[in-house]
Amino acid sequence: MIERDDMTFPFSEYQRRIGELRSRMQERLLDAVIISDAENIMYLTDYQTTGYSFFQALVVPLEGEPWMVTRKLEESNVHARTWVSVTRPYPDTGDAIQMLVTSLVEFGLADNTIGYERNSYYFTAYHQDFFHTAFAKSRLMDCFGIVEEGRVVKSSFELDVMRKAAIATKAGMKAGIEAAKPGVTENEIGAAISYAMFSAGGETPAVMPYVTSGPRSMIGHATWEGRTVLPGEHVFLEIAGCYRRYHTAMMRTVVCGELSDSMYKSQELMKHALDTARREFRPGLTVSDADKLMRNIISDNDVDARLITRSGYSIGIAFPPSWDEGYIVSLFQGSSQILRPGMTFHVIPWMWGIDGDKSCGISDTFYITESGCGSFFDDVEQDFSVKPDTDAGAGQSKTPAEKKPVLVQTNPKAASPKEKA
Repeated sequence: MIERDDMTFPFSEYQRRIGELRSRMQERLLDAVIISDAENIMYLTDYQTTGYSFFQALVVPLEGEPWMVTRKLEESNVHARTWVSVTRPYPDTGDAIQMLVTSLVEFGLADNTIGYERNSYYFTAYHQDFFHTAFAKSRLMDCFGIVEEGRVVKSSFELDVMRKAAIATKAGMKAGIEAAKPGVTENEIGAAISYAMFSAGGETPAVMPYVTSGPRSMIGHATWEGRTVLPGEHVFLEIAGCYRRYHTAMMRTVVCGELSDSMYKSQELMKHALDTARREFRPGLTVSDADKLMRNIISDNDVDARLITRSGYSIGIAFPPSWDEGYIVSLFQGSSQILRPGMTFHVIPWMWGIDGDKSCGISDTFYITESGCGSFFDDVEQDFSVKPDTDAGAGQSKTPAEKKPVLVQTNPKAASPKEKA
């Protein structure tokens, strides 16, 4: 391992991660592990590239120096970013798996017990079949999850990096809320969000922002497609800022017209769910019970809405195609996993199908403390941003005061819009 001071985290943090991985390897009687998941490689070495469609792997023996197998072009990322000193690159005309097998033989790991991530996106079934055939003398074991056991609990260093990601998230959301109004396209809103996130120091997220308006908010994981926002419609925003591949995510809703009774009720339910999570999430609470807290609140509504997904998921390191770590732990029924200090979750008590034709969201990214729960977004307004001044034509100029969103009251005892009338 090359000690250097220009990585995302102190060198000692990577030493700790490799040390803990080797302890888990010993428990599983593994002589070496082949780590091919892009997030796991990043976690262990600080290596990142957008070229992960080509096979890449970090091989960590129980003893001795780890090494990386990469495409020749990507070897530059190993030397520029990581502590790894040994590489075995393959050319574009070469065979990645043959290089992996050759390196395992070279470093004396033939006839040993080797772990590999069978469920990795990046180690395809075709490659795994060839690997099994070419390396038949060794005992090959699925070690999927062996790195994730460490990733699921964030260190203080990781939480600090996620706070930097949160700066980009907040900047992007503020810009998206300001941009959302009748007459603009979803693309323009997405452009405003992206510009603000990147200008605030954010990096390319695993998924670009979700921006949908009106009836398109009912389409799962849709984003901008050029549609123009109409007066009286709402705009659903979900974005994740990114810094050094760590993400924090947030949902918010903009109402371009009057706040209806059903939308007000939905807003208050989602705020209540997040407030409950903030009070009740703590070490020892099971994932199933955490989900039940959220689900019971959202289910008790009279606006025909449902929570049709999990109510939250682990979040941290991510590469496309997703910004979440939900495969490590998600908040849903039937799981006996418990919350632990350092875990981070995007909690999403969103509501699908309000009045049969709208979906809205308010969400937060929480971190579990020694005694409770904290938020990366304490300083961000949760209420829907209501813009009632939408009678003016889309092209008509407005003063800054007229453009400013009017926020509904945060007092839980506040009357509904109809009662106020």
